[in-house]
Amino acid sequence: MSAGYAQDRRAQAPVTVRPFQVRGHFLTALALRMETDVTDQGFFDALDEHLQTTPQFFADAPVVLDLDRARGLSEAARLSDLVEALRQRDLKVFGVQNAGRIAPELLQRLALIAVSNGRDAPAPTEQSGRGRRKDRLLPPDNKVITGSVRSGQMVITERGDLTIIGSVGSGAEVIAGGNIHIYGTLRGRALAGVQGDTGARIFCQRLDAELVAIAGLYQTSETLGPAPGEGGVQIFLKDDRLQKEALG
Repeated sequence: MSAGYAQDRRAQAPVTVRPFQVRGHFLTALALRMETDVTDQGFFDALDEHLQTTPQFFADAPVVLDLDRARGLSEAARLSDLVEALRQRDLKVFGVQNAGRIAPELLQRLALIAVSNGRDAPAPTEQSGRGRRKDRLLPPDNKVITGSVRSGQMVITERGDLTIIGSVGSGAEVIAGGNIHIYGTLRGRALAGVQGDTGARIFCQRLDAELVAIAGLYQTSETLGPAPGEGGVQIFLKDDRLQKEALG
């Protein structure tokens, strides 16, 4: 076999390229927790008022319906009407949780998925209990970022504190299972205690945020109000309400 023929064979050999990747992805979704299964005009009036007060918070945000306190809404006709009404208000409803068993055909027809959480998990076994205890003993995964977080960037630490030695720009998002420390100006979004830690806090040198949240309770720039003073600020939960205090 000549060298030229062997070279031609190599040139014609098919090249196998993987056409996709499967990767984990952290998704920040809003949970609309229904406190009642009465969805009358009064309910939608209150919802419309809230949407008008904080329009940028819901813009293009994925939404999950939490029916833990409104199981009656899991009935086919009522769920269909509710989802249609929410989507007419440009809410991007994609999932439902704590609704009991809903027929897969209904979920498919409404373009919904069933989103599981801790309360939907099966009864614990001895082995699974050992696994959870092991998870609780894991050290915190603290993260330190040197430099500012620019618009469009997202920084996440799911277990532990997040420290930004710089500012968080408008359109940026920082997320932590514990506290968030920002040695600069907070202009974007900061979500602390995302695993349910109500004792988490947000600290920043200057507050001009689009949104702050602790353990799922949030305020946007429209409702946050002015920062207390010109210096550093801490944000924390007290009596299920976000509080702001000047540092020092």
